[in-house]
Amino acid sequence: MTFSVSGKFLCNICGTECDRSREGISREGASCPVCNSPTRVRAVIALLSEELLGIPMALSEFPVLKGIRGIGMSDSPELAERLAQKLDYTNTFYHQAPRLDVVEPDPRDFGRYDFILSSEVMEHVPPPAEHAFQNLFRLLKPEGLLIMTTPYTLGGKTKEHFPELHDFALAALGTETVLVNRRRDGSIEVFENLVFHGGPGSTVEMRVFTEESLRENILAAGFSSVRVAFEDLPEFGVEHAETWSLPIVAHKGTFHPPAAELSREYRQARRYAAHLEKQLAQLQSDYERHVAHSKTWNEEVTRELAARYEWGSGLDLELVKRTEWAQRLDREIAELRQRLETELGEKGRLEARGWTRLGRKLGALD
Repeated sequence: MTFSVSGKFLCNICGTECDRSREGISREGASCPVCNSPTRVRAVIALLSEELLGIPMALSEFPVLKGIRGIGMSDSPELAERLAQKLDYTNTFYHQAPRLDVVEPDPRDFGRYDFILSSEVMEHVPPPAEHAFQNLFRLLKPEGLLIMTTPYTLGGKTKEHFPELHDFALAALGTETVLVNRRRDGSIEVFENLVFHGGPGSTVEMRVFTEESLRENILAAGFSSVRVAFEDLPEFGVEHAETWSLPIVAHKGTFHPPAAELSREYRQARRYAAHLEKQLAQLQSDYERHVAHSKTWNEEVTRELAARYEWGSGLDLELVKRTEWAQRLDREIAELRQRLETELGEKGRLEARGWTRLGRKLGALD
């Protein structure tokens, strides 16, 4: 299915055909009316598809590859459920259960995952951020990959809001939420005017990255390559209005999809295609028989209608003849009745005169 830039696009999360807004598609605005996915999330899935399967595909088109294990950080339930249907996938959160503490992960999870999806998380982890990137590297298999999004600017270095953060907590101060920190030297500092993502709570913004510092952090953690995915995919509604805060993919090694699973999926797809071809052939055969039967039936009906039309036309002529005969008969009967009445009238007058003469002869009449 092909969609024009000015018309519609296919949501690669839920498969909905969506109308493209005249105002354009923003990074965070919900542009799918069904799953409410923004451009950022659709771009992440398109990037995951390219990395795992070689081409951008909608989630509904993914083969079922349970041999590929992934973990998500703060995915939406809609996205997490669909990924889990196709892959060995678990969604987690930084600030709520099921929780993945990327600052202090369970060492038993090191080297366990083929890929990690990190959605708007790394700006929230406590400093130093370099430690969190190192743990992401440890969680991946040798050929694993990291796909992430986080707000960042283009120039300069990362701006840490709380560079001496050590022992801290959020506290209510009147109607405002503040961050109270005890530095390593024991001194106390209080930070106001906090920035929260998603409302007040534990998702306070710790920093604002830059593209350069992100590259440096990722490479310093051990990743072999980093790529910013700036490409648009209009058919999936991925149209980047900005040149910053774009999805990023980092490779620990060279990912190779499990050949056995791909082979099984290919075999299953071919069997299904053969089944569909057989069904199609049966449908075509049934259709041809139906067409032939319909043609024969149509010819028979046409002949029957022609015969009935001819019979009806003959009946009309016969009715016309019989009507004319009946009308002549009516006229003849009327003429006979009139003649009879005339004759009877004349006979009556004659009889009356005869009786009169007889009465006079007999003296009965004067």
